[in-house]
Amino acid sequence: MSETPAGGMRRFLDPRPDDRADRADRPEPPLLRRFLQPRPKAAPGEICEFCTEQIREEHAHVVNIESRALMCSCRGCFLLFTHDGAAGGKYRAVPERSIFDPDFILTDSQWDSLQIPVGMAFLFHNSAMGRAAAFYPSPAGATESLLPLEVWDEVRSANPMLAAMTPDVEALLVRRSRSDNECYIVPIDRCYELVGLIRQWWKGFDGGEEAHRAIDGFFARLREESDRPRPAVRA
Repeated sequence: MSETPAGGMRRFLDPRPDDRADRADRPEPPLLRRFLQPRPKAAPGEICEFCTEQIREEHAHVVNIESRALMCSCRGCFLLFTHDGAAGGKYRAVPERSIFDPDFILTDSQWDSLQIPVGMAFLFHNSAMGRAAAFYPSPAGATESLLPLEVWDEVRSANPMLAAMTPDVEALLVRRSRSDNECYIVPIDRCYELVGLIRQWWKGFDGGEEAHRAIDGFFARLREESDRPRPAVRA
């Protein structure tokens, strides 16, 4: 049986059978050799998880509604999931807007009922579970806290802008201090960005200076980037 000829660029590098001995000690042409090297795999987060297209470090995200996975996406695939019911409702694009409401109403008793041990939390409607969920960032990641249904109903009634919050992909992000509340509607990936900062910088019991500086910087950027509610939103 005759030997199968090599295909592609390899045929330029493989010696003919009668010429193999003469060229045994010659190196392969470097210019051609690079075309035959396997293409390096992209680092995690550098490709779209739907079409494998290369994407920038700053890119869009899509949520898997069932698994709650946050998936990296190119712009084209992102746009496919911006409509309700896309992919049978399995995926939903994460919006890019953020809104800061300086007049947001959240009472001390409502906050205390959440039993959040830190001064930050994010709340969103989880379609798979059919209810609202509350999480707070911690050095261990995003930790869920029990959200009493009546408390969420009270907060929604007092703050009509929450009615426009998209389930699964937008969240109410709260930063609470002794003197002030900062309340935002944000894309859900911004919440996990905050979680990542805390996991990266938190040290010891109180977090340390670097962690608090990173948190302050995050909220300063968020407030600067955020819009204000339209006057018609609040009754």
